[in-house]
Amino acid sequence: MLRYAVIFFVIAIVAAVFGFGGIAAGAVSIAKFLFFLFIALAVLTLLFGASLFKK
Repeated sequence: MLRYAVIFFVIAIVAAVFGFGGIAAGAVSIAKFLFFLFIALAVLTLLFGASLFKK
């Protein structure tokens, strides 16, 4: 998921360089969403993983 966020960020940078503002804005919003989703899932995995395997 983090890989896709980076890919969309690179697409946004390339689109912005070539002057495609709408495509760049869309790609940035998708990249931001995927990044924050990755962070939320990583935190949940750390919290629940630590509590599940604690004995």
